Amino acid sequence: MKVAIVGASGAVGQEFLRVLEERNFPLDELVLFGSARSAGRAYKFKGETLIVQELKHNDDFEDVDIALTSAGGATSKEFAETITKHGAIMIDNSSAFRMDEEVPLVVPEVNAAEALNAPRNIIANPNCTTIQMVVVLKPIEELSHIKKVHVSTYQSASGAGAQGMAELEEQLKQIVNGEKIDVAAFKYQLAMNLIPQVDVFTDNGYTKEEMKMFNETKKIMASDIDVSAMCVRVPVMRNHSEAIWLETEDELDIEQVKQALSIADGVTLQDHNDAGEYPMPLFSQGEDDVFVGRIRKDLTNTKGLTLWCVGDQIKKGAALNAVQIAEFLVSQK
Repeated sequence: MKVAIVGASGAVGQEFLRVLEERNFPLDELVLFGSARSAGRAYKFKGETLIVQELKHNDDFEDVDIALTSAGGATSKEFAETITKHGAIMIDNSSAFRMDEEVPLVVPEVNAAEALNAPRNIIANPNCTTIQMVVVLKPIEELSHIKKVHVSTYQSASGAGAQGMAELEEQLKQIVNGEKIDVAAFKYQLAMNLIPQVDVFTDNGYTKEEMKMFNETKKIMASDIDVSAMCVRVPVMRNHSEAIWLETEDELDIEQVKQALSIADGVTLQDHNDAGEYPMPLFSQGEDDVFVGRIRKDLTNTKGLTLWCVGDQIKKGAALNAVQIAEFLVSQK
């Protein structure tokens, strides 16, 4: 088993390295690729030093089995044929192929089997906010069909990659030191602020990030579920949070819902209001699961539920989900 990481120097690329080692993924060889700027950088993996090679249109992927890519949509589109032409399966973290009818969009806890039908040898990793949400929705959907969802996201600086996290850290230092605030990674200063825009606006007034949640949820869950999202960037270093309101076809008992979530794959139930125990970014960084709590009846709808969930955006929202897809593919051989 030979595995490649494309975009090895980025935040998700670095997380790929950690997750592959942490989970002892069954590979014999790991190769790293990146831009001309990243080529030559050295990274450690299981005690070995690996050097990043420049991604080029050649035959470097001839004997690669699985390529984990996170180098941006433009790079994914440009190099997809180069990566897959010799039979490698490309598990892509960008938005380039998510809505392509010939590309499965996979969250293993929800629709793992879809990964087996990839006619273009490409499998898409969903948007981080969508991954986190559908992992929580799936066990509820099994109790009663979910008709609609309203969700507000609280998205960390890590959503803008390593430079987003670095900028938030630097802005906090600048505030403490009374210095001029530098702004580059985000539209506005993020430190001590909230920005109610993630990605660009579309014609309907929703951002592309919000529309990703609308479209991707339908595809992953193979459902007519409707999702209305408000995505907000918040001054948290890592881990996204979501406040979710949903309506099911049948009225559900809260304890029934909690029981389903407590045994669901990829979910940790943290719902002890009396003890002040509920999910927070502070305590879930680096964790595999999506944490869910504050589960209660929607006061405006007898068939409505509301809940709060938190997940590591770089880990489960990107690298881990892709590696779990690769693990499923290996398990089916």
